[in-house]
Amino acid sequence: MKKGWGKTLNDFLIRDMTVDDIEEVVKIEHLSFKTPWTYEAFLSELTKNKVARYRVIEKDKKIVGYYGIWLLYGEGHITNIAVHPEYRGIGLGNMLLEDIISLSKENGISALTLEVRVGNSVAINLYKKYGFVEVAKRKGYYSDTGEDAIIMWKYDV
Repeated sequence: MKKGWGKTLNDFLIRDMTVDDIEEVVKIEHLSFKTPWTYEAFLSELTKNKVARYRVIEKDKKIVGYYGIWLLYGEGHITNIAVHPEYRGIGLGNMLLEDIISLSKENGISALTLEVRVGNSVAINLYKKYGFVEVAKRKGYYSDTGEDAIIMWKYDV
């Protein structure tokens, strides 16, 4: 698949994020996280970070989810992944993770890592379903609540 081309499944399209998408992504970010990323943070990731890739999932031209990943030194670090609350529970998280794995393989990535809040059991279970394992905790990682983060790795991309 060429860079920027999308994949479709059940009327959902996954494609590269553009600067024009940031406002909608930030809305989902605010609905999903206690300490959401800003417009400026996403803009910087898209325009300045050479190792970053950000993708969105849309239905009928409406963005309903997204993810970010840094591809470096044969490893991928998932920076964020979110689905709009109205579209949760229908498999879009699975679609996004499958796209992350596919994108990683296309870019020679052999392992993936991420941090997730210890209290986010839905996300933890999704990651485990795709072969991520818990390897450590970062105490007090999330500055908004002091909650710990679980560091997870998938070694067999």
